[in-house]
Amino acid sequence: MWNYDSGPPPSTVINQNETFAHILFKPSVVQQAKIAQNGILGDFIIRYDVNREQGIGDIQVLNGYFVHYFAPKDLPPLPKNVVFVLDSSASMVGTKLRQTKDALFTILHDLRPQDRFSIIGFSNRIKVWKDHLISVTPDSIRDGKVYIHHMSPTGGTDINEALQTAIRLLNKYMAHNDSGDRSVSLIIFLTDGKPTVGETHTLKILNNTREAARGQVCIFTIGIGNDVDFRLLEKLSLENCGLTRRVHEEEDAGSQLIGFYDEIRTPLLSDIRIDYPPSSVVQATKTLFPNYFNGSEIIIAGKLVDRKLDHLHVEVTASNSKKFIILKTDVPVGPQKAGKDVLGSPSPEGDGEGDPNHIERLWSYLTTKELLSSWLQSDDGLEKERLRQRAQALAVSYHFLTPFTSMKLRGPSPRTDGLEEAHGMSAAMGPEPVVQSVRGAGTQPGPSLEKPYQPRIKISKTSVDGDPHFVVDFPLSRLTVCFNIDGEPGDILRLVSDHMHSGVTVNGELIGAPAPPNGHKKQRTYFRTITILVNKPERSYLEVTPSRVILDGGDRLVLPCNQSVVVGSRGLEVSVSANANVTVTIQGSIAFVILIHLYKKPAPFQRHHLGFYIANSKGLSSDCHGLLGQFLNQDARLTEDAAGPGQNLTHPPLLQAGEGPEAVLTVKDHRVPVVWKQRKIYNGEEQIDCWFARNNAAKLIDGEYKDYLASHPFDTEMTLGRGTSREL
Repeated sequence: MWNYDSGPPPSTVINQNETFAHILFKPSVVQQAKIAQNGILGDFIIRYDVNREQGIGDIQVLNGYFVHYFAPKDLPPLPKNVVFVLDSSASMVGTKLRQTKDALFTILHDLRPQDRFSIIGFSNRIKVWKDHLISVTPDSIRDGKVYIHHMSPTGGTDINEALQTAIRLLNKYMAHNDSGDRSVSLIIFLTDGKPTVGETHTLKILNNTREAARGQVCIFTIGIGNDVDFRLLEKLSLENCGLTRRVHEEEDAGSQLIGFYDEIRTPLLSDIRIDYPPSSVVQATKTLFPNYFNGSEIIIAGKLVDRKLDHLHVEVTASNSKKFIILKTDVPVGPQKAGKDVLGSPSPEGDGEGDPNHIERLWSYLTTKELLSSWLQSDDGLEKERLRQRAQALAVSYHFLTPFTSMKLRGPSPRTDGLEEAHGMSAAMGPEPVVQSVRGAGTQPGPSLEKPYQPRIKISKTSVDGDPHFVVDFPLSRLTVCFNIDGEPGDILRLVSDHMHSGVTVNGELIGAPAPPNGHKKQRTYFRTITILVNKPERSYLEVTPSRVILDGGDRLVLPCNQSVVVGSRGLEVSVSANANVTVTIQGSIAFVILIHLYKKPAPFQRHHLGFYIANSKGLSSDCHGLLGQFLNQDARLTEDAAGPGQNLTHPPLLQAGEGPEAVLTVKDHRVPVVWKQRKIYNGEEQIDCWFARNNAAKLIDGEYKDYLASHPFDTEMTLGRGTSREL
């Protein structure tokens, strides 16, 4: 996490004047590694504000469209009535519950003296700290923290009753509060699972919650991990004036919870309504808002009936803690003049067909977003289809990527034979890649998007896959050698090192898992990340995990592994076959295939992981090294052994597992005792015979295990072999 108090992150360039700002953020992989070892992966968020006058807000008009920004500040905060509802079922055991408790300790200290709060823990039983809302005092905060500290994970997940209990607490307080002060009632609800106890039917839970809340209670939900019913949480928040967030399994739930709370910690207004004359404005986006929180912004966009309108009448009504606010004014909306942006080029007016109207695009974005929310909330089949069609038509028209549209990525140059070759290689495993376009879902592509011929090709046996199991093929002598490397989780292994010659380096990072019961190993290790650095003709970085591919070759692309796509530039082509493999082709003479291994319900000793296969090594030099690379331009032979004279060592007889004859393998002047073995490759599709080198291949590989450890994913330093390098 970057510390923003010390200034913007590396490579950030900001140019601005009174009316425009231009921000360029383009970190190299080395700059990213200084922030996080595996580089930066996340949302690019720019936090900014504008100079604004108190009052009705800021309205901009361009070619018949308007946008209204309303963000009042310096108002006294509304009191909060908040109930924290925390999942304490058995699945929350360990880090998730500990991080959540620590976050709630921080949040409790942030409550204001005028706020009121309570705490509920739920599993198959509902455990309420107090049966009424408590004033914020040092003693009540201390007692609340003690209660949270003693929560222990056990039982199932009764989401319905937990919500009903929280709403009853808030309704009870609001019914008996006669102080006259307006306040905001919130539920902050956190879970990592699905309803398993009590009412488990999603529609009934939603109906029960909506009827109990009656629009008076806003529900903010947080879902942790991959097993959570996120669609249920999303609907709970949408139907009850709240927001929802998802925290992935590997993320810090505590910091996510604190960040989420920061967005809603200071309510300033409630029941906000913004009105425009119906004779002047049509197709406006949402104009009713239950709450306005400090640091946020209300945005409305719409169309003007009369483009020549001089003034637009605006009325804003809202409630503050002590009073009812009404703001009325006529806002001048004269034609916007073209100016100069911060880089010196004319700012767009939107007059020509090719000139973008940024206000019209903002209107279309907000409208599409609201249509998607309505589609998600609706349970009526006909209504859902009508909303889907409207959202899809708008998204296609304005080129937005939504659940109903898809995206096509084109390379900078026309297809070449090399690209056709890359397509073919990517079809070696799994489904064929599909070139997607921004068009309605289900629309058939035109002739220009016909798929190229994709022959199934034969990948070399030379690979590393599984736990990790290495296989090296020596085609001249028709021998296959295999060995295991038992590394430590977090180790980064050098697989192919040819940086000084072909400019290619491949490293793999290990992840750990417990060993299966009754096994001989204490732990398993798999490759969770494969990184490829290509230094010629220009430098490009590629990082592959089971979930996404990051390609940084001047322009940074993040490609999800669950969608098929082909991209390429500057001699580097990447083909993703959805949830199956990633094929990397370099200058048409080097090709790697990375298999993606996913588990629907992984056992404790299983992890999503990768396998690395060398499909074409013609472009790698004779000085190539690494755990696999050192064998690519070598040959091997077997010498006399315990099998006795006359034994066919190239093709051993069919034997039971573990019965194989022993022999001595000679490769690169190493004499290595080996034993015949069978091993499965290509995701278990093919079984091969191989000669197995024991003891972590200690006598087979050059040097020792530690010589193959890289300091970071894109490290090119190699101390073994004739072509060594020290860079990055």
